[in-house]
Amino acid sequence: MLLYLVKRIVLAIAIIAIAVTLLFLMIRAVPGDPVSVLLGPLATPEMRAELYQQMGLDKPLVVQVVIFFGGLLHGDLGIDVFSQRPIADIVFEQLPYTIELILVSIFWAVVVAVPLGCYSAVRRNSLVDQVAGIVTIAAMAIPSFVIAVYGMLIFAVALRWLPAIGAGNGFWDGLIHLILPGFAIGVGWVGYLSRLVRASMLEVLGENHVRVARSFGISEWRIVARYALPLAILPTVTILGVGIAWLLSSAVFIEVVFARPGIGALIVNAVNTRNYPIVMGVVLVTTFLIVTATTLSDLVNAFLDPRARERF
Repeated sequence: MLLYLVKRIVLAIAIIAIAVTLLFLMIRAVPGDPVSVLLGPLATPEMRAELYQQMGLDKPLVVQVVIFFGGLLHGDLGIDVFSQRPIADIVFEQLPYTIELILVSIFWAVVVAVPLGCYSAVRRNSLVDQVAGIVTIAAMAIPSFVIAVYGMLIFAVALRWLPAIGAGNGFWDGLIHLILPGFAIGVGWVGYLSRLVRASMLEVLGENHVRVARSFGISEWRIVARYALPLAILPTVTILGVGIAWLLSSAVFIEVVFARPGIGALIVNAVNTRNYPIVMGVVLVTTFLIVTATTLSDLVNAFLDPRARERF
Protein backbone atom coordinates (compact mmCIF):
# COMPACT_ATOMS: atom_id res chain seq x y z
CA MET A 1 0.00 0.00 0.00
CA LEU A 2 2.90 2.37 0.77
CA LEU A 3 4.49 1.76 -2.65
CA TYR A 4 1.13 2.36 -4.31
CA LEU A 5 0.76 5.62 -2.37
CA VAL A 6 4.20 6.85 -3.49
CA LYS A 7 3.44 6.00 -7.14
CA ARG A 8 0.12 7.84 -7.03
CA ILE A 9 1.68 10.95 -5.45
CA VAL A 10 4.47 11.07 -8.07
CA LEU A 11 1.90 10.64 -10.85
CA ALA A 12 -0.29 13.38 -9.36
CA ILE A 13 2.64 15.83 -9.26
CA ALA A 14 3.49 15.07 -12.89
CA ILE A 15 -0.13 15.54 -13.98
CA ILE A 16 -0.37 18.89 -12.19
CA ALA A 17 2.87 20.13 -13.79
CA ILE A 18 1.79 19.12 -17.30
CA ALA A 19 -1.76 20.43 -16.90
CA VAL A 20 -0.66 23.80 -15.54
CA THR A 21 1.90 24.23 -18.33
CA LEU A 22 -0.66 23.46 -21.03
CA LEU A 23 -3.28 25.74 -19.48
CA PHE A 24 -0.70 28.51 -19.12
CA LEU A 25 0.01 28.32 -22.86
CA MET A 26 -3.70 28.11 -23.73
CA ILE A 27 -4.53 31.21 -21.71
CA ARG A 28 -1.77 33.14 -23.45
CA ALA A 29 -3.29 32.07 -26.78
CA VAL A 30 -6.69 33.64 -25.98
CA PRO A 31 -7.35 36.55 -28.39
CA GLY A 32 -7.16 40.01 -26.88
CA ASP A 33 -4.57 42.18 -25.23
CA PRO A 34 -4.94 42.22 -21.44
CA VAL A 35 -3.10 45.55 -21.16
CA SER A 36 -5.53 47.24 -23.57
CA VAL A 37 -8.49 45.82 -21.62
CA LEU A 38 -7.08 47.00 -18.29
CA LEU A 39 -5.94 50.49 -19.33
CA GLY A 40 -8.45 51.33 -22.03
CA PRO A 41 -7.93 53.07 -25.38
CA LEU A 42 -6.57 56.30 -23.86
CA ALA A 43 -3.51 54.70 -22.27
CA THR A 44 -0.14 56.17 -23.19
CA PRO A 45 2.71 53.99 -24.53
CA GLU A 46 4.60 54.55 -21.27
CA MET A 47 1.62 53.25 -19.22
CA ARG A 48 1.27 50.23 -21.48
CA ALA A 49 4.98 49.41 -21.27
CA GLU A 50 4.95 49.69 -17.48
CA LEU A 51 1.96 47.35 -17.14
CA TYR A 52 3.46 44.88 -19.60
CA GLN A 53 6.55 44.77 -17.43
CA GLN A 54 4.53 44.47 -14.23
CA MET A 55 2.57 41.50 -15.63
CA GLY A 56 5.71 39.90 -17.08
CA LEU A 57 4.30 39.96 -20.61
CA ASP A 58 7.41 41.63 -22.02
CA LYS A 59 9.43 38.44 -21.50
CA PRO A 60 9.55 35.40 -23.83
CA LEU A 61 6.86 32.79 -23.23
CA VAL A 62 9.33 30.17 -21.99
CA VAL A 63 10.71 32.64 -19.45
CA GLN A 64 7.16 33.43 -18.28
CA VAL A 65 6.51 29.73 -17.66
CA VAL A 66 9.79 29.34 -15.73
CA ILE A 67 9.05 32.44 -13.61
CA PHE A 68 5.53 31.18 -12.88
CA PHE A 69 6.73 27.77 -11.68
CA GLY A 70 9.50 29.42 -9.70
CA GLY A 71 6.89 31.46 -7.86
CA LEU A 72 4.84 28.33 -7.20
CA LEU A 73 7.77 26.70 -5.44
CA HIS A 74 7.70 29.62 -2.99
CA GLY A 75 3.89 29.61 -2.67
CA ASP A 76 3.56 32.77 -4.77
CA LEU A 77 0.72 32.86 -7.32
CA GLY A 78 1.42 36.44 -8.31
CA ILE A 79 -0.20 39.83 -7.70
CA ASP A 80 -3.60 40.96 -8.93
CA VAL A 81 -3.11 43.96 -11.25
CA PHE A 82 -6.44 45.48 -10.16
CA SER A 83 -6.28 45.32 -6.37
CA GLN A 84 -2.52 44.79 -5.96
CA ARG A 85 -3.32 41.96 -3.55
CA PRO A 86 -1.70 38.50 -3.53
CA ILE A 87 -3.65 36.20 -5.83
CA ALA A 88 -3.44 33.37 -3.30
CA ASP A 89 -5.40 35.50 -0.80
CA ILE A 90 -8.08 36.32 -3.39
CA VAL A 91 -8.50 32.71 -4.55
CA PHE A 92 -8.56 31.19 -1.07
CA GLU A 93 -11.13 33.75 0.05
CA GLN A 94 -13.52 32.44 -2.61
CA LEU A 95 -12.58 28.75 -2.54
CA PRO A 96 -14.51 27.80 0.65
CA TYR A 97 -17.81 28.91 -0.95
CA THR A 98 -17.27 26.60 -3.92
CA ILE A 99 -16.09 23.68 -1.78
CA GLU A 100 -19.09 23.87 0.54
CA LEU A 101 -21.42 24.00 -2.48
CA ILE A 102 -19.81 20.88 -3.98
CA LEU A 103 -19.81 19.01 -0.64
CA VAL A 104 -23.48 19.75 0.00
CA SER A 105 -24.39 18.68 -3.54
CA ILE A 106 -22.48 15.42 -3.32
CA PHE A 107 -23.64 14.66 0.23
CA TRP A 108 -27.35 14.78 -0.48
CA ALA A 109 -26.89 13.06 -3.85
CA VAL A 110 -25.04 10.11 -2.26
CA VAL A 111 -27.51 9.88 0.64
CA VAL A 112 -30.39 9.55 -1.84
CA ALA A 113 -28.69 7.66 -4.68
CA VAL A 114 -27.01 4.80 -2.79
CA PRO A 115 -30.13 3.53 -0.95
CA LEU A 116 -32.21 4.06 -4.11
CA GLY A 117 -29.74 2.08 -6.21
CA CYS A 118 -29.59 -0.72 -3.63
CA TYR A 119 -33.37 -0.96 -3.38
CA SER A 120 -33.75 -0.98 -7.17
CA ALA A 121 -31.24 -3.83 -7.43
CA VAL A 122 -32.85 -5.93 -4.69
CA ARG A 123 -36.37 -5.27 -6.07
CA ARG A 124 -35.38 -5.56 -9.70
CA ASN A 125 -38.13 -4.92 -12.28
CA SER A 126 -40.58 -3.90 -9.58
CA LEU A 127 -42.78 -0.83 -9.94
CA VAL A 128 -40.42 1.21 -7.75
CA ASP A 129 -37.45 0.13 -9.89
CA GLN A 130 -39.19 1.11 -13.12
CA VAL A 131 -40.35 4.47 -11.80
CA ALA A 132 -36.91 5.16 -10.34
CA GLY A 133 -35.33 4.32 -13.69
CA ILE A 134 -37.50 6.83 -15.54
CA VAL A 135 -37.02 9.59 -12.96
CA THR A 136 -33.25 9.14 -12.63
CA ILE A 137 -32.67 9.10 -16.40
CA ALA A 138 -34.73 12.27 -16.71
CA ALA A 139 -32.65 13.85 -13.92
CA MET A 140 -29.43 13.04 -15.80
CA ALA A 141 -30.78 14.57 -19.00
CA ILE A 142 -31.69 17.98 -17.55
CA PRO A 143 -28.76 20.46 -17.34
CA SER A 144 -28.00 21.82 -13.88
CA PHE A 145 -28.47 25.47 -14.92
CA VAL A 146 -32.00 24.67 -16.17
CA ILE A 147 -32.85 23.11 -12.81
CA ALA A 148 -31.32 26.16 -11.12
CA VAL A 149 -33.45 28.62 -13.07
CA TYR A 150 -36.72 26.74 -12.58
CA GLY A 151 -35.90 26.04 -8.94
CA MET A 152 -35.36 29.74 -8.38
CA LEU A 153 -38.60 30.65 -10.16
CA ILE A 154 -40.66 28.13 -8.19
CA PHE A 155 -39.17 28.09 -4.69
CA ALA A 156 -37.74 31.61 -4.47
CA VAL A 157 -40.00 33.77 -6.65
CA ALA A 158 -43.40 32.03 -6.65
CA LEU A 159 -43.48 30.28 -3.26
CA ARG A 160 -40.90 32.49 -1.48
CA TRP A 161 -39.69 29.53 0.56
CA LEU A 162 -35.98 29.90 -0.12
CA PRO A 163 -33.57 32.78 -0.85
CA ALA A 164 -32.61 33.29 -4.48
CA ILE A 165 -29.20 34.94 -4.41
CA GLY A 166 -26.15 35.33 -2.20
CA ALA A 167 -24.39 33.07 0.29
CA GLY A 168 -26.07 34.20 3.52
CA ASN A 169 -24.61 35.28 6.86
CA GLY A 170 -23.84 32.76 9.56
CA PHE A 171 -24.06 28.97 9.57
CA TRP A 172 -27.82 28.40 9.36
CA ASP A 173 -28.46 31.24 6.94
CA GLY A 174 -25.61 29.99 4.76
CA LEU A 175 -27.03 26.47 4.87
CA ILE A 176 -30.44 27.73 3.73
CA HIS A 177 -28.79 29.61 0.86
CA LEU A 178 -27.11 26.35 -0.19
CA ILE A 179 -30.36 24.41 -0.63
CA LEU A 180 -31.31 25.63 -4.12
CA PRO A 181 -27.81 25.65 -5.69
CA GLY A 182 -26.92 22.34 -4.02
CA PHE A 183 -30.15 20.82 -5.30
CA ALA A 184 -29.48 22.08 -8.83
CA ILE A 185 -26.05 20.44 -8.97
CA GLY A 186 -26.98 17.26 -7.09
CA VAL A 187 -30.08 16.24 -9.06
CA GLY A 188 -28.09 14.92 -12.00
CA TRP A 189 -25.75 13.05 -9.67
CA VAL A 190 -28.67 11.33 -7.96
CA GLY A 191 -29.69 9.85 -11.29
CA TYR A 192 -26.19 8.92 -12.36
CA LEU A 193 -25.04 7.42 -9.05
CA SER A 194 -28.26 5.47 -8.46
CA ARG A 195 -27.98 3.85 -11.91
CA LEU A 196 -24.34 3.05 -11.25
CA VAL A 197 -25.01 1.58 -7.81
CA ARG A 198 -27.88 -0.49 -9.19
CA ALA A 199 -25.77 -1.95 -11.99
CA SER A 200 -22.85 -2.71 -9.68
CA MET A 201 -25.13 -4.20 -7.04
CA LEU A 202 -26.80 -6.53 -9.54
CA GLU A 203 -23.39 -7.80 -10.60
CA VAL A 204 -22.17 -8.34 -7.04
CA LEU A 205 -25.41 -10.02 -5.92
CA GLY A 206 -24.78 -12.74 -8.49
CA GLU A 207 -21.31 -13.63 -7.19
CA ASN A 208 -20.49 -16.81 -5.29
CA HIS A 209 -19.85 -15.30 -1.85
CA VAL A 210 -23.34 -13.76 -1.90
CA ARG A 211 -24.90 -17.14 -2.79
CA VAL A 212 -23.02 -18.73 0.08
CA ALA A 213 -24.29 -16.03 2.47
CA ARG A 214 -27.86 -16.71 1.32
CA SER A 215 -27.38 -20.45 1.89
CA PHE A 216 -26.64 -19.70 5.55
CA GLY A 217 -30.01 -17.97 5.89
CA ILE A 218 -28.66 -14.44 6.29
CA SER A 219 -31.28 -11.78 5.59
CA GLU A 220 -31.16 -10.11 2.19
CA TRP A 221 -30.65 -6.59 3.50
CA ARG A 222 -27.81 -7.73 5.75
CA ILE A 223 -26.17 -9.37 2.73
CA VAL A 224 -26.59 -6.13 0.78
CA ALA A 225 -25.14 -3.94 3.54
CA ARG A 226 -22.29 -6.18 4.68
CA TYR A 227 -21.22 -8.29 1.71
CA ALA A 228 -22.43 -6.61 -1.47
CA LEU A 229 -22.33 -2.84 -0.90
CA PRO A 230 -18.59 -2.57 -0.02
CA LEU A 231 -17.79 -4.04 -3.45
CA ALA A 232 -20.60 -2.41 -5.38
CA ILE A 233 -19.65 1.04 -4.08
CA LEU A 234 -16.15 0.94 -5.65
CA PRO A 235 -17.19 2.29 -9.09
CA THR A 236 -19.13 5.05 -7.34
CA VAL A 237 -16.05 6.12 -5.37
CA THR A 238 -14.06 6.28 -8.61
CA ILE A 239 -16.73 8.32 -10.38
CA LEU A 240 -16.94 10.77 -7.48
CA GLY A 241 -13.20 11.36 -7.68
CA VAL A 242 -13.20 11.86 -11.44
CA GLY A 243 -16.45 13.85 -11.32
CA ILE A 244 -14.92 16.72 -9.32
CA ALA A 245 -14.10 18.37 -12.67
CA TRP A 246 -17.75 18.15 -13.74
CA LEU A 247 -18.82 19.50 -10.36
CA LEU A 248 -16.48 22.48 -10.64
CA SER A 249 -17.77 23.28 -14.11
CA SER A 250 -21.35 23.06 -12.86
CA ALA A 251 -20.46 25.32 -9.94
CA VAL A 252 -19.35 28.02 -12.39
CA PHE A 253 -22.85 28.25 -13.89
CA ILE A 254 -24.65 27.84 -10.58
CA GLU A 255 -22.63 30.56 -8.84
CA VAL A 256 -23.42 32.95 -11.67
CA VAL A 257 -27.14 32.08 -11.66
CA PHE A 258 -27.48 32.48 -7.88
CA ALA A 259 -25.00 35.38 -7.64
CA ARG A 260 -22.94 33.39 -5.15
CA PRO A 261 -19.30 34.10 -4.34
CA GLY A 262 -16.83 31.40 -5.32
CA ILE A 263 -14.07 30.55 -7.74
CA GLY A 264 -16.60 30.09 -10.54
CA ALA A 265 -17.71 33.70 -10.46
CA LEU A 266 -14.10 34.76 -9.86
CA ILE A 267 -12.76 33.05 -12.98
CA VAL A 268 -15.60 34.35 -15.17
CA ASN A 269 -14.79 37.93 -14.17
CA ALA A 270 -11.06 37.31 -14.63
CA VAL A 271 -11.51 35.89 -18.13
CA ASN A 272 -13.74 38.79 -19.17
CA THR A 273 -11.09 41.31 -18.05
CA ARG A 274 -8.13 39.25 -19.35
CA ASN A 275 -6.73 39.17 -15.83
CA TYR A 276 -4.17 36.42 -16.52
CA PRO A 277 -2.73 36.16 -12.98
CA ILE A 278 -6.17 35.52 -11.45
CA VAL A 279 -7.06 33.02 -14.17
CA MET A 280 -3.84 31.09 -13.63
CA GLY A 281 -4.33 31.14 -9.86
CA VAL A 282 -7.84 29.71 -10.15
CA VAL A 283 -6.76 27.17 -12.76
CA LEU A 284 -3.90 25.99 -10.57
CA VAL A 285 -6.12 25.55 -7.53
CA THR A 286 -8.88 23.74 -9.46
CA THR A 287 -6.32 21.47 -11.14
CA PHE A 288 -4.89 20.61 -7.73
CA LEU A 289 -8.41 19.85 -6.42
CA ILE A 290 -9.22 17.60 -9.37
CA VAL A 291 -5.95 15.64 -9.19
CA THR A 292 -6.20 15.37 -5.39
CA ALA A 293 -9.78 14.07 -5.56
CA THR A 294 -8.84 11.52 -8.23
CA THR A 295 -5.84 10.36 -6.18
CA LEU A 296 -7.93 10.02 -3.03
CA SER A 297 -10.57 7.98 -4.86
CA ASP A 298 -7.84 5.65 -6.18
CA LEU A 299 -6.43 5.26 -2.67
CA VAL A 300 -9.86 4.43 -1.25
CA ASN A 301 -10.39 1.87 -4.00
CA ALA A 302 -6.96 0.37 -3.31
CA PHE A 303 -7.78 0.15 0.40
CA LEU A 304 -11.15 -1.51 -0.21
CA ASP A 305 -9.93 -3.73 -3.07
CA PRO A 306 -6.26 -4.87 -2.84
CA ARG A 307 -6.42 -6.04 -6.48
CA ALA A 308 -6.34 -2.38 -7.56
CA ARG A 309 -2.80 -1.99 -6.15
CA GLU A 310 -1.49 -4.82 -8.29
CA ARG A 311 -2.93 -3.35 -11.50
CA PHE A 312 -1.09 -0.04 -11.07
